[in-house]
Amino acid sequence: MSTTEPDALLGPADIRELAAALGVRPTKQRGQNFVIDANTVRRIVRTAEVRPEDVVVEVGPGLGSLTLALLEAAGRVVAVEIDDVLAGALPATVAARLPERADRFALVHRDAMSVTELPGPAPTALVANLPYNVAVPVLLTMLERFPSIERTLVMVQAEVADRLAARPGGKVYGVPSVKAAWYADVKRAGSIGRTVFWPAPNVDSGLVSLVRRTEPIATTASRAEVFAVVDAAFAQRRKTLRAALAGWAGSAAAAEAALVGAGVSPQARGEMLTVEEFAAVAENKPVVDEAPGSSS
Repeated sequence: MSTTEPDALLGPADIRELAAALGVRPTKQRGQNFVIDANTVRRIVRTAEVRPEDVVVEVGPGLGSLTLALLEAAGRVVAVEIDDVLAGALPATVAARLPERADRFALVHRDAMSVTELPGPAPTALVANLPYNVAVPVLLTMLERFPSIERTLVMVQAEVADRLAARPGGKVYGVPSVKAAWYADVKRAGSIGRTVFWPAPNVDSGLVSLVRRTEPIATTASRAEVFAVVDAAFAQRRKTLRAALAGWAGSAAAAEAALVGAGVSPQARGEMLTVEEFAAVAENKPVVDEAPGSSS
């Protein structure tokens, strides 16, 4: 069978038949919504600009809808699946539907949040239909742990997609927006309706494209130090940064000093700052000398 024949991909009947054979019922606990439309997975692969030389990592492959489409286009696909039954079945699905490409597929049966290495060559792309309930932490963790990932395309809940791609000053700009921008140029890459999933979710989905920065943010502060400022700023987003960062800096006066040193108004709020400005604030955190005899 040619790898471009539509028969290789899973349709609605295939998905339900496979799920029934495995005794699988999608669970809300794991945010499982399986894609049942072959045209949608082809669109995702096309939008992700997957190339024959790419090593693609996929998180939460489920029954394999997107996996098969990725295998048609990529040089290698590594799927990370936490579910015992789904992980057990996926290699057989790949072997049955794309036998000539089965040797290009690898499965990692783990929680994506605990994966620190992947088999084979370093991944160049991340393409995934991320479970709604863990989408942001999984995305950020993968970008942190696998710096070789140059391009990412994830399908997430539309509201999450909006947050990830938001720009400073927007209503939904927040922690996910800034942290994603630390790693990549982020933008919305399309919308996905509810009917392409089984079961159909009660929300729409969105595609988010992340292209890794060729040059990291120019700062002497570490990622952890910058993210600590971001977390503090948005924990009390209605407050001015002078007040919101008081705990982080040690006092409101110390927070003001850090903000002024970074060229940021102490009266500004977190949603107005770029990731570069958050980095500048982190750089300017005052060093607090501990009193003699105090314990850390």
